[in-house]
Amino acid sequence: MWLRTSCAITFDVSVPTPFILMLRPRSGAHQRVAHEDCALMPSVPITEYADSYGNLCERLIAPSGEFSIRRSADVSIEDGIDVSPGAPFHEVHNLPDEVLTYLFPSRYCESDRFIDFGRELVDGVEPGYDQVARIVEWIRKTVRFNPDSSNFQMSAVEVNQQREGVCRELAHLGIALSRSLCIPARIVVGYQRELEPMDFHAWFEAYVGGRWYTFDATQAVPRGGRVAVAYGRDAADVAIFNQFGPALYPRAMEVRVEMLDTHSRSN
Repeated sequence: MWLRTSCAITFDVSVPTPFILMLRPRSGAHQRVAHEDCALMPSVPITEYADSYGNLCERLIAPSGEFSIRRSADVSIEDGIDVSPGAPFHEVHNLPDEVLTYLFPSRYCESDRFIDFGRELVDGVEPGYDQVARIVEWIRKTVRFNPDSSNFQMSAVEVNQQREGVCRELAHLGIALSRSLCIPARIVVGYQRELEPMDFHAWFEAYVGGRWYTFDATQAVPRGGRVAVAYGRDAADVAIFNQFGPALYPRAMEVRVEMLDTHSRSN
């Protein structure tokens, strides 16, 4: 499946402001980026680097006045997502070095606060994939997904208390509960085809059976049509933009995901 992802973000900038953007998908095991476009209005110098999670980041200084960022990418992805009921749990001493960082408590995923509850929740469930599936089922039944929630950037503990949140908060809770069982888990931010309302989307992945699997507590059956942009421990690692200086929020933002005619693409 070929998708064209795009976003347009406009700011009213009061003073020259440094930004770090995280808007570029990268090619990987489940997606291939074939073409990208970037437009800045007004045009300013931009430098690129990869952060410690491999996310593609860009640095710039936005001038005073109206400043707009437009990005698009044509990406080849798998039609669906892999599921693997029964995929086994890995003992911590057998985990690859690169996934160990996703075992620890983090700013928005206080897994150390869920150890007892997590084990009660999955009592009698086969360790591994099935435990994470039980966690997602419980979140869907007990936490209301509200894309219009006014709560801002809640942690797993807070969303467990409020029992409501946006996709990011539900992912935080799933991550914290998974880590409480010594299952590595990480947040993913990106695009989702046919999302309503259309926006950037967040979900999480858990490492079981020797690989990462996708879990999404906002959907009864997790759908394909996903383009990953950023990975991290929690939302603090995957912000689509960070600005430094006076508080600054987008005046306008538009996110689009279009399916492309595969015959018009050169593979």
